[in-house]
Amino acid sequence: MITQEMIDRINELARKKKTTGLSDEEKAEQQVLYRKYIDAFKTNLKAQLDMIEVTDDTKNNKN
Repeated sequence: MITQEMIDRINELARKKKTTGLSDEEKAEQQVLYRKYIDAFKTNLKAQLDMIEVTDDTKNNKN
């Protein structure tokens, strides 16, 4: 699960990368945070898609 603190840290590192650059430790931290964020996003998306039920109303409305 991704926390607000993790998102804040991702944003902080992104801003720092654009301005002053990141140290090797910060680059590694950023990669770990990105991976956690992407994994959480994929898990959430899959759960939402699994909840979708497709129905075909054309079978019930034959004239």
